[in-house]
Amino acid sequence: MTGDNRPDEFEDGPAAPDEAQAGREQEARHERDTEAEIFESVRGADGGPVVPVRLKGADPFNFSCHRGISCWNQCCHGADVTLTPLDILRLSRNQNIRPAEFVARYTAPGIWETAGLPVPKLKMTGEDGKGACSFLHQENGCTVYADRPMTCRYYPLGLGAAKMKDSPEKMNFHFLVKESFCKGHDESKTQTVDAFRAEQGVAVYDDFNQGWIDILMKMASWKTLGGPQGKDVSIQGKKMFYLVSTDPDAFRAFVFKTRFLETYLIEPEAIERVKSDDETLLQLGFDWLKNVFFNEPTIALRPEVLQQAVAATRERMGGS
Repeated sequence: MTGDNRPDEFEDGPAAPDEAQAGREQEARHERDTEAEIFESVRGADGGPVVPVRLKGADPFNFSCHRGISCWNQCCHGADVTLTPLDILRLSRNQNIRPAEFVARYTAPGIWETAGLPVPKLKMTGEDGKGACSFLHQENGCTVYADRPMTCRYYPLGLGAAKMKDSPEKMNFHFLVKESFCKGHDESKTQTVDAFRAEQGVAVYDDFNQGWIDILMKMASWKTLGGPQGKDVSIQGKKMFYLVSTDPDAFRAFVFKTRFLETYLIEPEAIERVKSDDETLLQLGFDWLKNVFFNEPTIALRPEVLQQAVAATRERMGGS
């Protein structure tokens, strides 16, 4: 990274074709059942227990949160809230600032331990970080409610994902988190997981963040083997994952001010969109990171670059 926060050329360039194929074959050989909790819901100081039951969309549970409940806004103090890329886009627009400024002002870097990748955490007030959320008003509650983070929307549900080695699809599931202070579980309101998700408007977050979640899940799977292709992701690679997740302006500079567009085949219409559309830019970023980290064919090399990679591979192997 340069001093003005623009990324230099990313040192982990595209793999040569034979190397990419070897990587995919290695992954197939070592594929295993993988399960990870993506969000444990808002977790307070008491680290409330996860109810060890997977919930499907039609499964019911009791919960209601409202102004009259005795624990009103208590979950907004000392909370552990991981911010997704869409959270950052929406919250920064809510505050009328760009994402990089929002991240600098309201977040602190953390690590998603399951995958070993850096993620932004919403800062709580107080010297010990156990105070109220910066966006909590004592009387009026959440001041960014329309754009509240995905983790807050899901509360008291957690989101998990599982990938079985015999299935091509990843399966999302949900579970309950019951913290001792929360009285919402004692309310009489019964609803299904699907009804709760619809009420909280989480579907758009799930859809947009899917590429980001896929990277976390796949990295968690590879971590037990030392990382993709048996190697840990470089420090620069981890920085780029964080940058794509939190700073679209810096990633846009990387796309347009390096050899990115000379290396990858991007449709002209898409190039025009990413010049001003942060959502399209981030989807490109997720696809690019999948290609760099896991050699997935989510983004194509330009034909001349591909030919050069093939020639270089043959030369290394002593071919003609």
